Amino acid sequence: MNIYLYILVMAVVTYLIRALPLTLIRGKIKNRFFRSFLYYVPYACLMAMTFPAVFCGSYPIHAAIAGVAVAFILAVRGKNLLTVALAASITVFIVSFIPLG
Repeated sequence: MNIYLYILVMAVVTYLIRALPLTLIRGKIKNRFFRSFLYYVPYACLMAMTFPAVFCGSYPIHAAIAGVAVAFILAVRGKNLLTVALAASITVFIVSFIPLG
């Protein structure tokens, strides 16, 4: 019985998080700080979920570091997401075959 209560509470909280902003904020947000904050939230959430998993994989740590370095360099240079992801993945694949020590 408790599991159904937990699921119900999670569903209500998830719904409220998505529905309240739509009902409470009707006009355009004019505050510059708040707009920039909302702009970067998806990127911060994605980074918080992805970055720890990069270093906890089953591949060698030097391959993970090389992949992050390639992804960072390409992202700073303004490359698109597909290019960055493919280059980082290929880098990890190739570097994982290089033995350390």
